[in-house]
Amino acid sequence: MAEPKTLDNALYNLLRDGKVEEFNSRCREGQACDLSGADLRGLDLRGLNTEGISLRDCYLRNTDLRALDLTRVEMEGASIHCAKISGAYFPAAISAAEIELSLVHGTRMRYSR
Repeated sequence: MAEPKTLDNALYNLLRDGKVEEFNSRCREGQACDLSGADLRGLDLRGLNTEGISLRDCYLRNTDLRALDLTRVEMEGASIHCAKISGAYFPAAISAAEIELSLVHGTRMRYSR
């Protein structure tokens, strides 16, 4: 797998700086942000509006994902090792076993087909 990417993108930088509300506001205004493969390790993403966001192949180690609705987020290939996931909703196509393997061992999540 590829190394985590630090994106050259203003919206990505808002997340890196902990400005989730500003990120959400700009997305509501129509700015698009592709986070595929991004390095999001250790960030607090609580409150993130996940509509239209892809977290495919993202590195989410130690990231705070609590209470996020990720049901419509592309997450195939993402790793959530040691992330905080209490109250988060994951895509139905990712089994609980896949989520647990990623959480405990850092494996990349695969969709059930």
